Amino acid sequence: MQPMANTEKQNQSTVTEFILLGFGDLSEVQVLLSLLFLMIYLVTMTGNLLIVWLVLTDRHLHTSMYFFLGNFSFLESCYSSAIIPKVLSVLLTGEKHISVKACFMQFYVFACLGGAECYFLSVMSYDRYVAVCKPLHYASIMNSRLCLQLVAVSWASGILVSTSTTLTVFSLTFCGPNVIDHYFCDLSPVIKEISCSDTYIVEMTAFIFACTFTLPPFILTLISYILIMVTVLRMPSAMGRQKAFSTCSSHLTVVALFYGTLMIVYMLPWSRNLRHLKKAFSLFYTVLTPMINPLIYSLRNKDVKEALRKSFRKFAIRTTLLGSSF
Repeated sequence: MQPMANTEKQNQSTVTEFILLGFGDLSEVQVLLSLLFLMIYLVTMTGNLLIVWLVLTDRHLHTSMYFFLGNFSFLESCYSSAIIPKVLSVLLTGEKHISVKACFMQFYVFACLGGAECYFLSVMSYDRYVAVCKPLHYASIMNSRLCLQLVAVSWASGILVSTSTTLTVFSLTFCGPNVIDHYFCDLSPVIKEISCSDTYIVEMTAFIFACTFTLPPFILTLISYILIMVTVLRMPSAMGRQKAFSTCSSHLTVVALFYGTLMIVYMLPWSRNLRHLKKAFSLFYTVLTPMINPLIYSLRNKDVKEALRKSFRKFAIRTTLLGSSF
């Protein structure tokens, strides 16, 4: 029996690469889909990296609020870069193969940034709560030490969830088929469709982490915005109430979109009937929210727009002076 067991184990460990099916056979709209994803990626990277640059270079944006936004925008640019370039590669070249190591690296980065984003959304909502509900104590509460601690906890939470989950998944045996019915290396398709091992421990670990890293920050974010709205309702100025409601509603829309689709994908039980629905929902938190977050959280902000105008003026002046020197 021992030789047969060894032979079976060797056969199971022969998988060295996976095949990402992506969105299936869409040859008729492949070019259009490629252009769409390319446009989304360019808008996402331009918006987020522009905010990072403004926060770093403009001293008027060196406050706790923009410190969080700068970190958040940097996270979103990395988050998008972990997913979309491979999608574009599959669409443009038709090369759907990905090595096992590259697959796990993509999942590790995605899980790390996704876990960190949950807590960053919660941290930014708390920052807005203090600014609106306790404006006189804002500077003393949101001091530099607390801001650094909150950012460190957010990044550490992402690293913790991704490291624990990835190590657990990496211990599984993959014996084929090596086809992943998804556009990136996500947890459920990998462990359910191509793993030969008992995945109960991995599934329970993933479920516990999904609950731990989505529900608490989501509840904290929701409570913060509820308290903000209660404070806004007591404002005597109708214009002030309208402006605050507009800001809060746009923030809540993004939060609900991100958390809602994330919880649907990772907290609902896996089934073949739901896999295409989950693939569609995953587009919201992997592709769409990184693109619209800079528009919602930063580029609508008057301080950011003013910093952007000043940067463009400086750039125009330098370009004019450089041109006149030749």
